[in-house]
Amino acid sequence: MQFTSEQRLDDGVLEREFTLGEIPGTLWTPDSAAPAPLILMAHNNGLPRREPRLVARARLSAAYGYAVATIDAAGCGDRPRSTADEQARADLRRAMRTGEPVDEIFESLVGPLVEKAVPEWRATLDALLALPGIGGPVGYSGWTALGIRLAAVEPRIAAAGLFAGGYVPRARREEARQVTIPLLFLLQWDDEGNPRQRALDLFDAFGSKEKTLHANPGGHLGTPWFEREDGDRFFGRHLK
Repeated sequence: MQFTSEQRLDDGVLEREFTLGEIPGTLWTPDSAAPAPLILMAHNNGLPRREPRLVARARLSAAYGYAVATIDAAGCGDRPRSTADEQARADLRRAMRTGEPVDEIFESLVGPLVEKAVPEWRATLDALLALPGIGGPVGYSGWTALGIRLAAVEPRIAAAGLFAGGYVPRARREEARQVTIPLLFLLQWDDEGNPRQRALDLFDAFGSKEKTLHANPGGHLGTPWFEREDGDRFFGRHLK
């Protein structure tokens, strides 16, 4: 892992850009001498790591005392996309314009994105835990489809906060039964792109004994600001 830039932000958080091979990422760490628990933070369906809402969440969590890291995994953010990825995205845009069904297009797009992303997130986790000032346990926050897969295969992840706003492939919905770590599941009740019943069925499928559903009225971008703080309190119960 090589750090390419760093700056101390006005809230005392240290923001550093890094590369790990071909993987670009960002790490935020609190102004603290004690080792900080780590949260891996991913945006839904491969949006870029510098998306303002993700950065705002990351900075708040870092100021709360966590090390927070995000990456642009293969096919995500500004990383090169395969011909199949580009075709799926073009098909999705066309289907949304014409009102055609989109589930099968999402399957062909999101499923491969998750499969390619998981090894890169695990390699990043290896590198991060080797850094001074970062310790376990590890939490995960954000993209549900990726979080399910990571939680199923990565024993170092101790708790997860999942956002129900992104498409979850059928294989990951089945795999949710294998996820047993504590969960906080955020649902926007009127999310125009995510059928409510599908999200509720997914919450029911998780195998976790401790799982909490937070549902708020409003559309996809209407998650209340206080959910960010509630998320940090959730991680405080399981990572500190």
